[in-house]
Amino acid sequence: MLEDVITSKMRISLLTRFFLNPQAGSYLRELAGELGKSTHGVREELRHMLEARLLTSRREGRRIVYRANEDHPLFPELRSMVKKSLGMDRIVESVLERLGDLREAWLLDDYARGRDTGIVDLVLVGDVNSRHLADLSRKTERYIGRKIRSLVLSREEFEDMGPRLEGRPRLLLWKRDDGDSPPSAPRS
Repeated sequence: MLEDVITSKMRISLLTRFFLNPQAGSYLRELAGELGKSTHGVREELRHMLEARLLTSRREGRRIVYRANEDHPLFPELRSMVKKSLGMDRIVESVLERLGDLREAWLLDDYARGRDTGIVDLVLVGDVNSRHLADLSRKTERYIGRKIRSLVLSREEFEDMGPRLEGRPRLLLWKRDDGDSPPSAPRS
């Protein structure tokens, strides 16, 4: 989807990296390594994105860390486009429809960092119907063109696993309200 609007593959990768998880910052050499591109080429794209005020930058020690500019007027739309291009909107919709007593849905690792690696790691917290999950995962994988790996945990298991998840990138996709209302997708 983004390829139809934006012709630079590097710019699409950078938009994905920054707008999927806007709190995650990155520096030049890290981005160049992830993208397999020269620092010069990445620096030029970052400069263009800074000039357009899509990104912010801040010096942290010897590095300059870049982040999505959440105050930009197009931030909500760009973030929504990135999520849709990766199929995150479809994952959340599918997961919420028929899985049982789902409490939280977390995105882990690469996609939580904004890296489109083709394998989406999810942690689902609650009492989830595994048969429906397998069926929904297969259908959603075909639709989004990515593999989905899910780990289902009870609330207690999730809390026990907390220390092991601390160092890993994670992004809350959805959380059920404490009330008795049915689940609804978060607004992007």
